[in-house]
Amino acid sequence: MNELAVIKGGTMITLRQMSFLVAIAEEMNFTRAAARCHVTQPTLSAGLRELEARLGVKLVERTSRSLLLTEVGEGVIDEARKLLDGARRIETLAQAHLNPEEGDLRLGAIPTIGPYLLPRAIPEIRVTFPQLRVFMREEMTESLLEGVESGRLDLALIALPFETGALATAPLFSDGYHLATPASLPLDEARRDLDLLLLERGHCLQRHALAAVDASAFRRNAHFEATSLPTLIAMVGEGLGMTLLPDLAVRTGVAEGQGVRLTSLPDACPRRVALVWRRTTSRAEIFRKLGEVLRRCARGGMSVDADERELHAPAPTV
Repeated sequence: MNELAVIKGGTMITLRQMSFLVAIAEEMNFTRAAARCHVTQPTLSAGLRELEARLGVKLVERTSRSLLLTEVGEGVIDEARKLLDGARRIETLAQAHLNPEEGDLRLGAIPTIGPYLLPRAIPEIRVTFPQLRVFMREEMTESLLEGVESGRLDLALIALPFETGALATAPLFSDGYHLATPASLPLDEARRDLDLLLLERGHCLQRHALAAVDASAFRRNAHFEATSLPTLIAMVGEGLGMTLLPDLAVRTGVAEGQGVRLTSLPDACPRRVALVWRRTTSRAEIFRKLGEVLRRCARGGMSVDADERELHAPAPTV
């Protein structure tokens, strides 16, 4: 990083000089700053003089007893920190390309998957990829896809069917449904008398849930739409309706102690949980390995089906 430089008025200002200046500002002692930069004190002093000469301003006032940063020196130090941070980010990006299992990974997930899968998966991800730092975001599907396409995210966990455009799509597992009804009512009475409550528009689970069952068998409440699965469960527990819950959420115990009866719907059409990423990425193989970890955490070692074999297919040619 110290060999890189920026142009200033036809002269070269090196990142090495910037690191000297920041060290001096933060240590306020030339001896400690030199040790921090792994150079001798004369080398540090010479680097500061060269920087001041090229800028034509005094950055540090030095007496026999103390150091003082000049007003312009304070401003230059702020910019120097930004340059050094930028250089470190460049090195991180390059390192991620050389070794895809190291560096930062920005993973997005829809709210009906992330909270019910990632807490179980993160410990195994840390074991499998000890040098990988995973940053997570929860967003709606459209926002996640935009984030992956624009480079704001590296990959995303979504539910299919959904149009993913040119993104690579690797289905992980199928996620069925349970019918949640108030525990205080007999199942037949609940199905006969209560409305079906769903998540608000924008959540793909609303569309998936309606497509999963014979919608004509339910009377839907069009005046109430919840913002989250816990809200739906609370409403059901109060006897205000019934809802469809993904098996993934049910297995985490999300409805336990909520006054809810859960009934499996084996004939419901499941949604398919998938990972998506840009086809041009150099980390596709790592994403596939990550998908295998997520699938194991969700399915407990169950065998893959035909859709899931796509996860192990060769990466697309670009």
